[in-house]
Amino acid sequence: MKLVTFRAGVEGPARLGVILDDLVIDTGALGEAMGAPLPERMLDLIDLGHAGVRLVQAALADQDGAWPMGVARPLANVTLLAPIPQPRKNIFGIGLNYAEHVEESARSLDTAKEMPSQPVIFSKPPTTVIGPGDPVQHNAAITQQLDWEVELAVIVGARATRVAEADAMAHVFGYSVMIDISARDNRRSGQWIYSKGMDSYAPFGPCIVTADEVADPHGLDLWLTVNGVEKQNSNTRHMYFKIPTLISDLSQGITLEPGDIIATGTPEGVGAGRDPQEWLWPGDVIECGVEGIGTLRHPVVASGPAGTGGKRG
Repeated sequence: MKLVTFRAGVEGPARLGVILDDLVIDTGALGEAMGAPLPERMLDLIDLGHAGVRLVQAALADQDGAWPMGVARPLANVTLLAPIPQPRKNIFGIGLNYAEHVEESARSLDTAKEMPSQPVIFSKPPTTVIGPGDPVQHNAAITQQLDWEVELAVIVGARATRVAEADAMAHVFGYSVMIDISARDNRRSGQWIYSKGMDSYAPFGPCIVTADEVADPHGLDLWLTVNGVEKQNSNTRHMYFKIPTLISDLSQGITLEPGDIIATGTPEGVGAGRDPQEWLWPGDVIECGVEGIGTLRHPVVASGPAGTGGKRG
């Protein structure tokens, strides 16, 4: 299933939906119409794990396209939000997880030229998350080196503590798309959280595709453009540490819980790795996608005190 969090009106509450063709099926309204409650929020469904997915699938199949009044809405008439608008915890970011990105980072960002011996882990606070179409903030008082990174996001669906790699994929609820926005000039003594953790630095969505519909998450094309010009184009098969390794490694010391998000790293083509280097500026538009999941499109806008919108380098 393609699961979304949506708002039907300007002031309407955030609700859980399923995309079917050009419709969004409101799961809460469907459950009410059937007299069998269904989850109304994404995190409520994720808490139910694979059993919750099967429950919603069965309810959809039972209707066979004959939707009760108020259950189905045209996709074009709703506003999609981030699939999990307010994550419960920081997003787990994985750095230097594609060989070519390791090479370009070593040239331009003073990172090691060797492939890491263990996953490189950082985090992005929940306040970084924005939904489809929301603006990425460029605060020129803080950064003149705003960069892009397209990533496959993994959504955890079951509690994981010290799990083996062989068992790790059973803990995956689904997959989404994330852009790891980074202020390269805000790394502090090798620490990345401020560089990557500012407001709006985690565009996320447009949906979560449940794990049962992704046959191989290590075989998906992913790409990114800025103002229509291709900057990144690769495939998740080039991940150095695969998803089972990431889940197992994280869970050795940090319990993963339903709704946790792992951004699995980016391929080559970031702005810092280009010659000359390229950065995002107000007025730019970033668009990206992951095969079989969806696309994101975000404008970059000036933020901060008046007159600090920055200039194109």
